[in-house]
Amino acid sequence: MKQTASKTLYAKTFINGKWMDGEGDLVTLTSPVDGNVLGSYQNSSLEQVELAIKSAKEVQKKWAEVPLLDKLDLLQKAHEIGKQYGEEIAQTITLEMGKTITEAREEVYELGISNIEHTIGEVQRFRGWTLPSTFERTNNKRIYVTHAPIGVISAITPWNFPISLAAEIIPYALAVGNTIVFKPSETTPFSGEWFVRLFDEAGFPPGVINLVHGKGDVGNKLVTHQDVRGVCFTGSAAVGEKISQAAGLRRTLLELGGNGPQIVMEDANLEEAVEAAVNGCFYNAGQVCTAAERVLVHESVHDDFVQLLIERTKKIRLGNPLEDDTQMGPLSSQNIVNKMNEHIEDAVSKGAHVVYGGGHDGLYYKPTILINCNQSMLLGKDETFGPIAPIIKFRTEGRSRRDCQRYSVWLNLFCLYIEPGRCLVYGRPS
Repeated sequence: MKQTASKTLYAKTFINGKWMDGEGDLVTLTSPVDGNVLGSYQNSSLEQVELAIKSAKEVQKKWAEVPLLDKLDLLQKAHEIGKQYGEEIAQTITLEMGKTITEAREEVYELGISNIEHTIGEVQRFRGWTLPSTFERTNNKRIYVTHAPIGVISAITPWNFPISLAAEIIPYALAVGNTIVFKPSETTPFSGEWFVRLFDEAGFPPGVINLVHGKGDVGNKLVTHQDVRGVCFTGSAAVGEKISQAAGLRRTLLELGGNGPQIVMEDANLEEAVEAAVNGCFYNAGQVCTAAERVLVHESVHDDFVQLLIERTKKIRLGNPLEDDTQMGPLSSQNIVNKMNEHIEDAVSKGAHVVYGGGHDGLYYKPTILINCNQSMLLGKDETFGPIAPIIKFRTEGRSRRDCQRYSVWLNLFCLYIEPGRCLVYGRPS
């Protein structure tokens, strides 16, 4: 495969309006696209993290006093700058973590910088409440409930959607008067830097947004520091549980992974259900916290569904993610390849059959379909986070169809806060 990186990237730490080298270990990253060196960065020292939090705290009250319309003007500038750099940002995402350039563009334009624009509209409709007094029997008193900024917010985001997941937190937090210390994933620092540069170039005051790099020690400080009043984290359930315990009384917003199913009832439109499974299991090579980790199919339509899914999956073009017609790129790391292999081997040892895929060339893993799966297997209870469609046949629904559909709605709403996985139900309401 051809060389993809035209230059070696280098990411910096950003504190109190100044770009600087980190003071920690030097980290060199290779691209999952071709294995070539992509760039390097230095982790931020704990002293630099301390300085970033201090800078955010010192400016927070002044930032909260800035008129809302002035804040929104700055956000609008950041949005416009994001559109100008959109293609470069998308290519950086692809080179860093391997998603197709088409998916990267979707992330940048439809899920990422669009959230900055959404913030501008939504925050203008953000209001408190006026309530009648319930302490006295009179209509002459009212209770006014207003909202105030929390203070310094730490944002810790993962590698699979390095721009859009940051954009789900940072613009909204800034718009209502909070300040930010942002730590992107240690494997996607260049995308994280791009996002912060949008706010820097837009003219946000020094200290309002800060960028640090690092691993668990840096993340722990961002969770436990006395001046951090809110923690936003997207990642694994195991790490999320640790953050919840360490955060104490701080506000936390956790979006975590899970093992959410897609459910195909006996009266489902199989063509639509197959398209949903392809999207749910193979989008971003399955590296999505709301992926369809299991596909539960009613026995009466099981064979037809599997055949249609195999035929559709054969059409997926696996290859160089920088090419526009590629539909699935490499996995982000060898760790995910190892987990895919482990889950497939475990399933096969317990009676499952691979009916399509199952092999890989380096990080390029074929979209894989297994049948005869059950929930005692690793892939039936743990998050695989790769391009795998485990088919679990069922006979009885176990709960009423209406309850199941209500449950799916509840899951999708709940994922705004704590993401247990996506549950998609196909079939007519009873």
